[in-house]
Amino acid sequence: MIPLSHYLILSAVLFSISIVGIFLNRKNVVILLMAIELLLLAVNINFVAFSHYLQDLAGQVFVFFILTVAAAEAAIGLAILIVLFRSRRTINVDDLDSLKG
Repeated sequence: MIPLSHYLILSAVLFSISIVGIFLNRKNVVILLMAIELLLLAVNINFVAFSHYLQDLAGQVFVFFILTVAAAEAAIGLAILIVLFRSRRTINVDDLDSLKG
């Protein structure tokens, strides 16, 4: 049986990697989206670990909602990214600072 602390350490490591990915890489939108997905994965690990530890299914229900929101966010984010790339020929965040069409 794996103790709860191992899950929490894994989740903290994933959360830290995603925060570093967000703050250090402000150039590429795709990597920013991946870092946000990793952040949500770390939160999901916490929900499932505490749900199993406390013998309550509420945490696992929250995970389904988070996965639904994450899938919608990824689909909409990538669709916006494709439209921006077609119009501006770049996905560099510094070049996308204007909302003019």
